[in-house]
Amino acid sequence: MTNLELVLNMLAEATTSEISKERKPKTFNQSKKIAKQGGTIAGNTRKEIEEKTGKKIVTGSNAKKLQNPSKGKLKK
Repeated sequence: MTNLELVLNMLAEATTSEISKERKPKTFNQSKKIAKQGGTIAGNTRKEIEEKTGKKIVTGSNAKKLQNPSKGKLKK
């Protein structure tokens, strides 16, 4: 998972939390709708970044695969 993937994931979670705090959902379906809204915001942001950079954001790698085992640091 790249830094941008992490940031977009955090954006989706933070946005969902903020919407949820304001709307105070009472049912699972209401919460599900709010979660989709948070994900949509992060998804739109991802698409815009990809459009501006010309590169895909989402990778098939996870953080373990990106780490340099000898130094414990993420590879660039």
